[in-house]
Amino acid sequence: MPANTGFSARHKAARKWGTHDPLQRLPTVVIGAGPYGLATAASLSAAGTPRRVFGEPMECWDTNMPAGMYLKSVPAASSLSAPEPGYRLEDFRSARGLGPVGDRYPIPVEEMIDYGRWFQERRVPEVERQKVRTVEHVDGLFAVTLDSGEEFLAENVVMATGQVPFAHEPAELADHLPAELVSHTSRHRDLTRFSGQRVAVLGAGQSALESAALLHEAGALPTVIVRAASVAFGSPPDTDRPSGRPRRVRIVKPGSPLGPGWSLLACSYGGGAFRHLPEGLRMRLLHSVLGPSGGWWLRHRVDDRIPVLCGRTVRSSGVEDGVVRLEVTDADLRTEVLRADHLLLATGYRVDVDRLGLLAPELRREVWTFDGAPRLSSGFESSVPGLFFTGLAAAPTFGPVLRFVAGNGFAARRVAGAVAAGPRNRP
Repeated sequence: MPANTGFSARHKAARKWGTHDPLQRLPTVVIGAGPYGLATAASLSAAGTPRRVFGEPMECWDTNMPAGMYLKSVPAASSLSAPEPGYRLEDFRSARGLGPVGDRYPIPVEEMIDYGRWFQERRVPEVERQKVRTVEHVDGLFAVTLDSGEEFLAENVVMATGQVPFAHEPAELADHLPAELVSHTSRHRDLTRFSGQRVAVLGAGQSALESAALLHEAGALPTVIVRAASVAFGSPPDTDRPSGRPRRVRIVKPGSPLGPGWSLLACSYGGGAFRHLPEGLRMRLLHSVLGPSGGWWLRHRVDDRIPVLCGRTVRSSGVEDGVVRLEVTDADLRTEVLRADHLLLATGYRVDVDRLGLLAPELRREVWTFDGAPRLSSGFESSVPGLFFTGLAAAPTFGPVLRFVAGNGFAARRVAGAVAAGPRNRP
């Protein structure tokens, strides 16, 4: 049952914590200062909502994505959302004296990090560079404890913690190997540490293929293991601008932030409708729309340079003579043994509320979920009144666009609107 959010509960919690007048409007806390957290904070600011925003700006991008990486998203789909003009990627480039770019320009991760911090400094200067240690549910409010030891109450909490907490490491592989021999791609900023080593890369998507390319260029010896019959790469855009495509082509395959095509257009702008689909269908679409593939600009760095073993399934993993030993079968059930100095898991992310350790166990148990993901209202609110989830955590509800930067504006507006409406007026 929803917790009591009336005056008596507020008074009781405020008296217990001794930090606030029970009649004072408590802040909305945003946890995370990546694209989704910053966009949400900007929208809350425009609505005049009291707020506190915690996190190191663009920290996950800076510490959990490899140096030399490029974004798969095009520049037109990579801006952070603000309620007023002047904060898009093109504005950042102009302010830095850089020229305009179009869809044929892969964005270096270093540029995206600089842009996110530029946005934060100008639009969300109130970010507090502290970590939240715990969030508890206290009489309809949220008791927040920081690593500094500060404790305070909040009316709402927005979880914008990104994708890293949801890194998926298949237990049947990772549990049979010591930690120094296996890792997820999200753990690595610098892949040059593997120079001279044999690295087995498991996966077929952008993370696997780009990590393999970066490993090769760093002097490592990568081998990509793919369960599918082949790997896919995107096609280079016909023009730098969607408007430059012939009208007939635009009608057949209209442009969208996720790419050309009616299905991608629907996913880009139909998050509100996506939420009403059956849960099983939503999960299938989440993983099949824009399934595993590499960016078009990546193909020449992989083809004929890196061994890619397609149609292979890893049946077992272990250690032999101090290195990783993998038993791999093909479509004809023939088995081969591969040895590597390290196994790199490019196995994606799976949303699971229980992976968010900063939420107290009792609070996590209050969140209604499906397949581990939170069930969310149209305003991104969970079953716990006042607890919101955005970014990848909301993708199982609102669709694939929430896997990319492109979805941050839709999410920020919805969250800010629901917070402003208050608990009695939320849909």
